[in-house]
Amino acid sequence: MSGCVRQDSEGGVETSAPPATVDAHNHPTEGPHHGSLIELGNEEYHAELVHDEQSGSVTIYVLDSAAKASVPIDAKELTINLSHDGQAEQFTLTADPDSGDPQGMASRFVSSDAELAEELDHDHAEAQLVLNIDGKQYRGAVHHDHEGHDDHDH
Repeated sequence: MSGCVRQDSEGGVETSAPPATVDAHNHPTEGPHHGSLIELGNEEYHAELVHDEQSGSVTIYVLDSAAKASVPIDAKELTINLSHDGQAEQFTLTADPDSGDPQGMASRFVSSDAELAEELDHDHAEAQLVLNIDGKQYRGAVHHDHEGHDDHDH
């Protein structure tokens, strides 16, 4: 943790403010598509959830550890497990490769199931994204941000 904690002359711990530049300690809060971020593994990857209010679609983008670049994966679908009012449901998002994704791989997955979009908006809904990257399963808690959806047109 270079620059974050140091010993003072009397043996106590002194903390300093993080540097103004971006470094490995910063945690991204918004994805490149202005969606909510989902941490996968120990920040090995991120997923970005974008909810299109108009169409009712939900899109997941698989991103790198910095939550900046797309990471195409060898998968045909992803799953969101959702629990609301004691009911458990499972939703599938199918691969919809971005133009830059290699043949047979995808970094973008989409669901047009209006029920998923609706359930994610409930305050007491608990959702978890499940996907495999390079043969390893990742699970990440979905914290859908309702804030700000009304302020922009996308």
